Amino acid sequence: MAFALNRLGQIALQVANIDRAETFYRDVLGLRRLYRFGTLSFFDCQGVRLMIEEVNEPGHVNRASPLYFTVADITLAVRELTALSVVFADAPHLIARMDDHDLWMTFFADPDGHILALMQEAPKGFVPSPA
Repeated sequence: MAFALNRLGQIALQVANIDRAETFYRDVLGLRRLYRFGTLSFFDCQGVRLMIEEVNEPGHVNRASPLYFTVADITLAVRELTALSVVFADAPHLIARMDDHDLWMTFFADPDGHILALMQEAPKGFVPSPA
């Protein structure tokens, strides 16, 4: 095959309030803000841009596909985000046992209801410590 797509360059999310969303993604999740242009705010996610766009009608925010953030320590990440008032829908739980690692996840939402997740590709047999 001569042609193939590969790395994503940008993901877009609609939000009701750009200032509120920018505060959440920058100050709570700790993403590095690249720049803001009007009602668009751009963040760096390890080389993939996350574009947050304020909609004209706040009641008409389209929900996006979940975003999964990889973390080195899911227990620590949950503890840190909980301290910043993030409410998780569940505790970290095993999603799948792979040949070379175990996949753990937990889910939460941003202020506009977009589903976000933390995921850890952990060593085989990993069990997160209680929160």
